[in-house]
Amino acid sequence: MIDGSVKKASITLESDIRYLKGIGGKRSAALRDVGVEKLIDLLYYAPAKYIDRSMVVSVAKLRKNWWEFQRINAVTFIGRVVDKKILVSSGGRQILEIVIDDGTGRLSCTWFNKIEYFKRQFEIGDLVAVFGKPSVFRGRINIVHPEFDFLTEADSVNIHTGRIVPVYPLTSKLKSLGLNTLKLRELINFVIDNYIDYVEETLPEKILAKYGLVPLKFAIRSIHFPETHEGLQLALKRLKFEEMFLLQLLLARKHYELKHFEKGISFKKIGELVHGFSRILPFKLTEAQRRVVREIWNDMKSDKPMNRLLQGDVGSGKTIVALISMLIAVDNGYQAAFMAPTEILAEQHYATFLNFLDSLPVKVRLLIGSLKSKEKKEILSEIENGEAQIIIGTHALIQERVNFKNLGLVVIDEQHRFGVMQRAMLIGKGYNPDVLIMTATPIPRTLALTVYGDLDVSIIDEMPRKRKVKTEIVPDTERERVYEFLRSKVREGHQAYIVYPLIEESEKLDLESAIENYVRLKNEVFPEFNLGLVHGRMPGTERQEVMLAFKEGKIQILIATTVIEVGIDIPNATIMVIESAERFGLSQLHQLRGRIGRGEKQSYCFLIAKSSLFRKSSDDALFEFEDEATEESKAMERLKIIASTMDGFKIAEKDLELRGPGEFFGTKQSGFIKFKFADIAADKEILEIARQEAFELIKQDPNLSKPEHAGLKKEFLKRYSDEVNLAKIS
Repeated sequence: MIDGSVKKASITLESDIRYLKGIGGKRSAALRDVGVEKLIDLLYYAPAKYIDRSMVVSVAKLRKNWWEFQRINAVTFIGRVVDKKILVSSGGRQILEIVIDDGTGRLSCTWFNKIEYFKRQFEIGDLVAVFGKPSVFRGRINIVHPEFDFLTEADSVNIHTGRIVPVYPLTSKLKSLGLNTLKLRELINFVIDNYIDYVEETLPEKILAKYGLVPLKFAIRSIHFPETHEGLQLALKRLKFEEMFLLQLLLARKHYELKHFEKGISFKKIGELVHGFSRILPFKLTEAQRRVVREIWNDMKSDKPMNRLLQGDVGSGKTIVALISMLIAVDNGYQAAFMAPTEILAEQHYATFLNFLDSLPVKVRLLIGSLKSKEKKEILSEIENGEAQIIIGTHALIQERVNFKNLGLVVIDEQHRFGVMQRAMLIGKGYNPDVLIMTATPIPRTLALTVYGDLDVSIIDEMPRKRKVKTEIVPDTERERVYEFLRSKVREGHQAYIVYPLIEESEKLDLESAIENYVRLKNEVFPEFNLGLVHGRMPGTERQEVMLAFKEGKIQILIATTVIEVGIDIPNATIMVIESAERFGLSQLHQLRGRIGRGEKQSYCFLIAKSSLFRKSSDDALFEFEDEATEESKAMERLKIIASTMDGFKIAEKDLELRGPGEFFGTKQSGFIKFKFADIAADKEILEIARQEAFELIKQDPNLSKPEHAGLKKEFLKRYSDEVNLAKIS
């Protein structure tokens, strides 16, 4: 199966996939698209699922033991096609019948849908394996809509049926070039038969023995052609562990490099700014906040660069902790930069910081792209001469003309919304500044260990007060009831938010809809109240004026798009109505709800969703497209999760289960955590063990120079050689 123009002896597992016989330029390009570039990549091409075709029976045996086989879910038959015809039922419906003879008797296979398509698949004389649950049709053993494979080689039976068989993920490009599951099985089987002996063990013997992990050769063979279900599970466990272990090894190595090779800033004191801030703070820090401040201070006074992740639920007080950290930097003669992903978030943080620091001798500046050139020029000058001490900004902070005099601390908010190089460019504005990363909502532990595994982690696991928020899911047909409740509460002196979605893909239409609804609500629904509108396209000054009027109580109902996710603390705002709630993600819904329940009064959150989500009739479901039904059920599941808990950590875990790591973080981080076999949400125990072993191994052998780690080092460098020296960036 090696291309005749190439000597077999010269082919290795590292050879290009195109040297396999039958894999030309087009096919190799299609395989590259799914990550298969070399022969060895075929061995790691993970099946999407498995079908148990180990029970192969003859027609005669089935007839003899009919009732016994009725208890079995499905069986496999192998035979030749001897007839194909279209039948017509008494109701006039067409039925395709394919008759197969296995030498002991005949059975029929019938299709009621896609008849012409399936008819074209079969020719008289084809050797075929069919798989399904047998029944009786027109006096003959029959399988309705069976799965089937065509057997073309003498040894095909060994890999295509009579065993547990793999089914591979296929792109339309692969299918169009004839690279279907059968062909992939044959290619992979060839590579295993001829090259498996060249596969080198990667994991140390000590780890294999400690956790009962099977050798790599056995795992690779069993992941594609398992002899038993138990063997398949052992292979999966081994390959999952290896993937997670190698990634944790990278993170452990990055952590080691940072702590041993990099010289950072040693902040010597907690000075007057921090002490003054603690005196004017209108509330006491929680014990969790104080603990986290101590953890950050211990990092900052060390001469090693801080690289810390700050986690906490919505409203737990992360911003205050970040602000104290920045004041420590300023107290020691350094500047602090705070980078937010959007101008709106940067503006909101700027307003919050100004409010807290109003009476302290510290200069806070905002640098965003929409500033007028004269104002921007002044701020750039202040940053360069050190007059600006705390600088809040967006991507504008990483522009070439931004020069800090003495950058000592970088705080990155919602860092998953920035690319690796963007973060690196900001950090590069100083000489090994300390880095504090914040997340808007909690990240599940497994994801934190994977994406931020090289960082030290601080968790604010205590809320300033228990939030009194009742959450209700409401069909849009009952919107008037919600409006009436809102009206009664506003008359009592409460304030309310009504939030409309603003989704990137349909931003223009969503914005128009929000503005139209504002006009309608103002003129027709709530004419007796003062309403305000804020959205992302408004000039910053206008938006700030509206928010200030809402804060001062001049506006009673604020109509908003999702620009109010963070940065607003208005205790009198006790009602939130979220329109088209099914269009929001879990994290977004939790952030939005975090704007209410900040005072002593009972608060209420209404999730208004389209009425079709509430359908209970199975008859209705018959008329839904499958994708639509799935999306609607997922949407309702999200809403039920939000309604059931206020705990952001629980919500984050559920969000990860529903969406997977790639979607949880978006495209910028998803490539970093694409495992072929492991599942971050499902394989928590394996991840914990892999992390523990990886960090311990790097502690004992940081350069993987011991002889017993030779295979591991080779595989580690093959996968991550380009990333080992990026400890400061990620």
